[in-house]
Amino acid sequence: MAAAAAAALRAWFWNERFWLPHNVTWADLAGEAGPPGSGLQYPRAGHVLSAFPLALGIFAVRLLFERFIAKPCAINLGIQDSGPHRAQPNAILEKVFTSITKSPDGKRLEGLSKQLDWDVRKIQRWFRHRRNQDKPTTLTKFCESMWRFTFYLSIFFYGVRFLWTAPWFWDTRQCWYNYPFQPLTSRLYYYYILELAFYWSLMFSQFTDIKRKDFLIMFVHHLATIGLITFSYMNNMVRVGTLVLCLHDASDFLLEAAKLANYAKYQRLCDAFFMLFGVVFIVTRLGIYPFWILNTTLFESWELIGPYPSWWLFNGLLVTLQVLHIIWSYLIIRTAYKALMRGKVSLVVTVLGPLSVNFMKEP
Repeated sequence: MAAAAAAALRAWFWNERFWLPHNVTWADLAGEAGPPGSGLQYPRAGHVLSAFPLALGIFAVRLLFERFIAKPCAINLGIQDSGPHRAQPNAILEKVFTSITKSPDGKRLEGLSKQLDWDVRKIQRWFRHRRNQDKPTTLTKFCESMWRFTFYLSIFFYGVRFLWTAPWFWDTRQCWYNYPFQPLTSRLYYYYILELAFYWSLMFSQFTDIKRKDFLIMFVHHLATIGLITFSYMNNMVRVGTLVLCLHDASDFLLEAAKLANYAKYQRLCDAFFMLFGVVFIVTRLGIYPFWILNTTLFESWELIGPYPSWWLFNGLLVTLQVLHIIWSYLIIRTAYKALMRGKVSLVVTVLGPLSVNFMKEP
């Protein structure tokens, strides 16, 4: 009974009429792949499992990188490993802080004042110090940003180098010729799985890093990114997927560079990197993405392969991503304008952490 139910569920999930264009079956793909050892293969759902051990490896590399490379660099730049003033140990206040509220109202402050025989201002100061105590130090933030900057920059240049010799980079119609019978090359596989593994590593690290206000936002972002990368891989839309990944990578390392300059107190460098980030972000997300990516996924693919259920889902996700691009660009421009009017570009760099996210590469 259980085996039959599992088989029925599997058949429903892998329904050919959802995943594949009309008149194409899984048997057709298996036949095109050739006999074992022929070297010709297509993306398979099982391939994404290799992202898990790779993600653990990336996480381990990150720990070593932050300790032996990023931290010495930060110290050489004068960034100290000193956190905020720590609150005086107090069991009663600690219980209120962890179990009830981190910002008590006036009535609760009066009650605690009577209970502890402390002045209300002293209790308010204790809670302020206790809240600041949980914030990551500048050194910690510098190390995290340096890791993301290094990865984003490396994967961007790898993507550009790989796509430079790919025919679909110069002619996007190549993304759909003979689809879905497009063999998976080793370089394409490594590029896709490495991006997927990086986002899984970010999922792991979120639970070990210091919790921040944007924890839930980033968790949902990483989950959505993993889902979209995995989905596009399993239905073999990897050619256009590589274009989307590389396009999003183009601006993210610039934001991390601005953060690094901000933490190191190089204000002019921070301003320059941020302005460059803003220009690249808007050009790629509001210019190149809709007129290059969406044009081929919506119109060229319709002409060459026609619509089918997973095609609609994939394009729906990409159009949703474009809506998010518009929202983020508006927020970036608005925040940047206000900060520039006050002469505080570094404030923008701090605020834009959550705004730099995207659903398919992204850092």
